[in-house]
Amino acid sequence: MELFDVYPLLDLEPVKAKGSYVFCDDGNRYLDFYGGHAVISIGHCHPHYVDKITEQLNNIGFYSNSVQNPLQKKVAAKLGELSGYDDYQLFLCNSGAEAIENALKMASFHNGKSKVISFNKAFHGRTTSALNITDKDAYTAPINQSSEVVFLKMNDLEAVEAEISQGDVCAVVLEPVQGIGGIRLFEDSFLQQVSQLCQAHDVVLICDEIQAGFGRTGKFFAHQHAGIKPDIITVAKGMGNGFPVAGTILSPDFKAKHGRLGSTFGGNHLACAAATAVLDVIQDEQLIEHAAQIGDQLLDALADLPQIKEVRGRGLMIGLEFPFPIKELRHRLIEEEHIITGIASDPNVLRLLPPLTISEKEANQFATAMQNLLTEHQLQ
Repeated sequence: MELFDVYPLLDLEPVKAKGSYVFCDDGNRYLDFYGGHAVISIGHCHPHYVDKITEQLNNIGFYSNSVQNPLQKKVAAKLGELSGYDDYQLFLCNSGAEAIENALKMASFHNGKSKVISFNKAFHGRTTSALNITDKDAYTAPINQSSEVVFLKMNDLEAVEAEISQGDVCAVVLEPVQGIGGIRLFEDSFLQQVSQLCQAHDVVLICDEIQAGFGRTGKFFAHQHAGIKPDIITVAKGMGNGFPVAGTILSPDFKAKHGRLGSTFGGNHLACAAATAVLDVIQDEQLIEHAAQIGDQLLDALADLPQIKEVRGRGLMIGLEFPFPIKELRHRLIEEEHIITGIASDPNVLRLLPPLTISEKEANQFATAMQNLLTEHQLQ
């Protein structure tokens, strides 16, 4: 049997990882400035993380959600404490797309409506409802087009107001900082006004924090920069530092009923051990504050790069936009500087999502490498 060929692959084969580095079968060590799509939040193979998962596996790795599992309550309590959402409720699942599916489903249960407002360049996952609100036709099969969705321009308040005033909108779904869309930020004032509109018109506000959450932007959630509290928050990626775990976080206004949501693997014992370990490290090592500090320094250092069009982002979620495709630049970063970076739906944007544990020295290493490449080579 052959693998179904759906991924364009880098010519790298990691065999070991530690902290901010991955070690490949070519004998080289690479600085990881991508974290496997923002998944590696507390660094590769963090000792506390490894110990907690190993300890849990030696006790019990899995049982279904038909039995008591106090580890789930431990995750919920710790997540509520660190995020400031201790009065909200957590449903545990396995992936970001699943978290989005559950969020949309609960929003529709809540107000009985089905129309959704999404935004240009949005990416929310590859399952049916998630694809329906993702702005990428190439990902979407006819069967995925299952409900009414309107895609609006980012920060266009008048357009949002016009749609909501019709009275048929179930939910507004947005990534406070778009990831695959190219590290594009919603304005704080826009988020504040949309939040007010949703409250006034019985529309559920869903913030997709799958990539931006868990401290990456210098606050626990990216929407907290705007001082708002959405009705539903989705989380995944950095939540498990590589272990598949995700969640849908719901305000107290949502009432649980048996059978409405479910998951075979969601919130299993190993997943809870991973998620709790991540939260422990975020708290103990003050990684949210660290991400804000190093991120600010990195943004300042990158702003003066030659050949660059725009530097944007918050904390350690950064996009570098160039007036030319970044394919060659990214390749040279790997081959000449041994640094791994990411791409976006915009071919001119280089996406940076390093572990939150990245050191000042490692951040400077990246900035120096970029300066060297862009100065020595006229890329276009």
